Amino acid sequence: MPKILISENVAGPAINALRAAHEVVYDPQLWKSPELLKAAVVDAGALIIRNQTKVTGELLVAAPQLKIVARAGVGVDNIDIAAATAAGIVVSYTPAANAVSVAELAIGLMLALARNIPAADADTRAGGWNRQRYMGTELAGKTLGVVGFGRIGQMTAERARAFEMKIIAADAWLKPGSPALTRLGATLLSLEALLAEADVVTLHVPLTPETNGLISAPQLAVMKPSAVLINTARGEVIDEPALLAALESRQIAGAALDVRRVEPPGPSPFDQMPNVIVLPHLGAFTFEAQERVVEALSRDVLLVLAGNAAIEYFNFPKPR
Repeated sequence: MPKILISENVAGPAINALRAAHEVVYDPQLWKSPELLKAAVVDAGALIIRNQTKVTGELLVAAPQLKIVARAGVGVDNIDIAAATAAGIVVSYTPAANAVSVAELAIGLMLALARNIPAADADTRAGGWNRQRYMGTELAGKTLGVVGFGRIGQMTAERARAFEMKIIAADAWLKPGSPALTRLGATLLSLEALLAEADVVTLHVPLTPETNGLISAPQLAVMKPSAVLINTARGEVIDEPALLAALESRQIAGAALDVRRVEPPGPSPFDQMPNVIVLPHLGAFTFEAQERVVEALSRDVLLVLAGNAAIEYFNFPKPR
């Protein structure tokens, strides 16, 4: 009976179904020690992870019985996909399970930046009552630039339309006239044109060699001084020193960062800036999304270990 190894905090009722059929080893701190992880995965048939576990080629070589790596989330940038594919290991993920939660968080961050909610809350708690200092702006009539118009980007745009925002999008995979653009009344632009026009820029791209550092000094330089930047995608998409410089010089008005280049990031100048919101990678962390995520990955683990095809697979449905 193949062992299932869980190296991060992935829990819920669906995990109990795994325990009923297989030995489950749950060690949510295991990702912190590559050596201990390598030793633990030797006899594992399945590895369940989030975004912290680094599934390298070296780790996969140490796991001759591994049939599936199941990622709780949409990104697979912490997995060596080429090595897994070469080894015949299925990589499954949950691209739809957390989309609503991430889109709702992006909208919440737009509102929080537009109305200075975190800064005004902190000031009022400290005894202030500074209504003029925290004068905000409305989202209605503003232009939302969505960078990455996939599932989450589209859901964010759909919700932003309820605030009467104009939608523009930049996506290397879309063409003008795409049904997604037509359905949401969005205009497809180049990244540079989008950054120059948008009042709010929200990032929804995966981490790839092309998107690493996608938003750096040249891109920030073309944004409006009144514009704000929201990142609920991957921290590496933004050049953080360039963003810090842009915020300090008031080149842009504010930012909301749910994700960082290094997580947890440690103390940072962003922490002290009233025009910046920093969160601990909360995008997918709602009760509803996590229940869907754990159910989906548990289902695929059980399917693959029983010799069947995974449903939400990234490379191929069955081990090779």
